[in-house]
Amino acid sequence: MNSEIRALEPKALWNKFADLNAVPRPSKKEERVIAFMKKFGEDLGLETLVDKVGNVIIRKPATTGMEDRQTVVMQSHLDMVCQKNNDTQFDFDTQGIDMFVEGDWVKAKGTTLGADNGLGVATIMAILESNDIEHPAIEALFTIDEETGMTGAMGLEGGILTGDILLNLDTEEDDEIGVGCAGGVDVTATRTYKIEDTPETKTGFEVIVKGLQGGHSGMQIHEGLGNANKIMNRLLFDGFENFGLRISEINGGGLRNAIPRESKAIVAIDTIHENAFIMELAQLAQTIKSEYKTMEPDLDVIVSKCDTPETIMELGVQEGFTRAIYAAINGVYRMSADIPNLVETSNNIANVTVKNGEIKVGCLTRSSVESSKWDLANTLRATFELTGCEVEFSGDYPGWKPNMDSPILKVLESLYIEMNNEKPHVAACHAGLECGILGQNYPEMDMISFGPNIKGAHSPDERAQISSAQKYWKYVLEILKNIPKK
Repeated sequence: MNSEIRALEPKALWNKFADLNAVPRPSKKEERVIAFMKKFGEDLGLETLVDKVGNVIIRKPATTGMEDRQTVVMQSHLDMVCQKNNDTQFDFDTQGIDMFVEGDWVKAKGTTLGADNGLGVATIMAILESNDIEHPAIEALFTIDEETGMTGAMGLEGGILTGDILLNLDTEEDDEIGVGCAGGVDVTATRTYKIEDTPETKTGFEVIVKGLQGGHSGMQIHEGLGNANKIMNRLLFDGFENFGLRISEINGGGLRNAIPRESKAIVAIDTIHENAFIMELAQLAQTIKSEYKTMEPDLDVIVSKCDTPETIMELGVQEGFTRAIYAAINGVYRMSADIPNLVETSNNIANVTVKNGEIKVGCLTRSSVESSKWDLANTLRATFELTGCEVEFSGDYPGWKPNMDSPILKVLESLYIEMNNEKPHVAACHAGLECGILGQNYPEMDMISFGPNIKGAHSPDERAQISSAQKYWKYVLEILKNIPKK
């Protein structure tokens, strides 16, 4: 399996990626990949340790002639986003990723690929294993749980690392050098409701929204992609306004940092209105498809009869709930006034569940400006509290403030121009990187982020560009040769 991946150049990089992708590594279930990485370091005879939260640190001395250079921390995260298509049979807890080559791209069969951040991990592994790559002293830092809370970076204590420079390999455009990122906070609204028996005069329907692209809720939040939870709420709101639709269950979206691709609802309609209901929702679905035809050509809305649910949501709570989802901000809240084309603040309504008397709405709010982050978080809080929800803030993490005078930035810029005859795009990103968190305990460390082209991260369309990986690999090797002296 994955033999064609191992034949790709540079073999050192792709073979380590194949090794890594054979190990299940969902966020918060990293036990196997931690053990895998610990054994990898120990088998190389390198100093290897696992800290109290599960981060793995492997140290390799400088190669001959490079002993006078600054120590470099090379950092990537071990966990991956686990998303699959509904018709794909796959268990992320037990199976390795099944990859294939299509043209200039490496893809996975119906699942996320794990190139985010597996290609970064594989890069560091290849350098640790090498005997012929020039480099200064290296501290390889493999963090855990980046995708669902950054608890690995948060748990890394000060004093463990001694490096002067940190190379974060978690950027997804090969012409971009990252110098800053957004912080974030999870906003979770919950409430209970009374369950009512479904009247005998009603008929059950299943409403499905599917076929959306999904994607990274930071890097792609400005692209106008469809959010399955917002689209589903629009359908249900219309059904209630026109036909008295009653909600029994909703299950929409999934991971907090993935734009939701699918949602399913079980509802009840007065039997006398069922034909009109089907016609109305078909017309509304067509309207929504027209609105999204450019960005979401595969969007599909399916409305079909099903067994009438035994219970439905309390009417007053349903009215407040659907209005709250309608009112809740999703997408870009504010663009940066200081950095052109940078999303400053945004929200992703990531997950909506209604079942057995309980409502839960999960959002991820991001911003490169702390005050703006909390302004939007409180806007969402007020929206949901007005409908009787309890709102909790959790998983708060800081952004990474750009340092345009960074010495390592000057090295990377100069090398990029020399190797590619063009300037790189130096930018802050709207995704969450671990640099901001790591900088709290290591404020003097000079940090930078870069990586190969990865498209569709956090979705089953995730793919890594082969030619870009080759370009990136050469760049990494040149960077290590040109690390400044102590």
